[in-house]
Amino acid sequence: MFGSFERAVAGRYLRARKGERFVSVIAIFSLVGISLGVATLIIVMAVMNGFRSDLMGRILGLNGDLSLYSASVTRSITDYDSIAGEVRKVPGVVSATPLLEGQVLLSVGNYSSGGVVHGMTKQGLMDLKEVSSSIIAGSLDNFQGDDAIAVGVTLADRAGLMIGSKITLVSPNGAATAFGTVPRVRAYKVVAIFDAGVNDYNAGYVFLPLKAAQVYFQQPHAVTQIQVMTTDAENVQPITRAITQTLDDPRIRVLDWTKSNNAFFGAVQVEQNVMFLILTLIILVAAFNVISSLIMMVKDKTADIAVLRTLGATRGAIMRIFLMCGASVGVTGTVLGTVLGVVFCENIERIRQLLQKITGTNLFNPEVYYLEHLPAKLVWGQVIEIIVMALGLSLLATLYPSWRAAKTDPVEALRHG
Repeated sequence: MFGSFERAVAGRYLRARKGERFVSVIAIFSLVGISLGVATLIIVMAVMNGFRSDLMGRILGLNGDLSLYSASVTRSITDYDSIAGEVRKVPGVVSATPLLEGQVLLSVGNYSSGGVVHGMTKQGLMDLKEVSSSIIAGSLDNFQGDDAIAVGVTLADRAGLMIGSKITLVSPNGAATAFGTVPRVRAYKVVAIFDAGVNDYNAGYVFLPLKAAQVYFQQPHAVTQIQVMTTDAENVQPITRAITQTLDDPRIRVLDWTKSNNAFFGAVQVEQNVMFLILTLIILVAAFNVISSLIMMVKDKTADIAVLRTLGATRGAIMRIFLMCGASVGVTGTVLGTVLGVVFCENIERIRQLLQKITGTNLFNPEVYYLEHLPAKLVWGQVIEIIVMALGLSLLATLYPSWRAAKTDPVEALRHG
């Protein structure tokens, strides 16, 4: 498409001589603008992807891909063992764990805070990999009996807990007496401390053995839900339908994460789309810089264009020369931006820690962002889309100036030159 003559002339125009530096400087700024735009878009999209993926993995890893609830007035499931057994037979189900959930006041000395108790069997807690694989003190081997409890690292730090310490649970749903309702108060010994990676979970969730939780909440032989893990959380709806059909029980409601956390993950997706559109404007602005630099180059090279035309260069050749000049800026900027963005994403956590040391500030507060590190997940299909878009905008920006150059009348140009 581009001959050696056209490449030679385009290369000559890109290497500005003395007196032509201004046009070259504008072209450099255009290249830098495209590079920064592409890099920024890749980095932000990778961080948004990582944030969504990491948050989804941790939240679903802690709360299950779907849960079974009772539709009865008592909100409790009594035949949970048989129901869990039926659910485990459904293709795509990894585990089905009976769970007794209740809200309590967590109290240690002068420290008190609201919390959520999850009562489950030792095997059920072992199946909860986000917790069982992140034990930083103690062991789940001791998660048994009527006074054992596992707590999060944030709660342990705030309350000064360690293995063997006592933590008191206070439930407002106590026993009714002649003097009113007396809250249930019970102390438990810490046998394990976990770090699930989600600050709110580490601070407000505790685990009791199922039997101990049933005694504490006065729900013998009952649970509040059955937590289910699947092989593919992204496509959980078919498994949800299969479980509903298998149980065929109107007393059981099946609720997956697409319904229980739909608003939250939907907001993340909307934010990602909006950020993509906003940051695309950076590349668009850089593309306009390419237009302005090419227009100035065409005006500066009017006499050269006239000479080339008189020597036999066709309008198509002139247009291709300036297309190459503009395209080289767009292609080079896109390549540099892609390399910069990918390298930044691969080392984003190291860069964050370095910036924190230099500035002395916390750039990623886990109490605000739920996660304890800055995630970045490169989706190469998305990166290719960004590259194609940047190249497309850059090439479109070269069409009008190149067309103007090709339309230059050599006679008029030489007469006024």
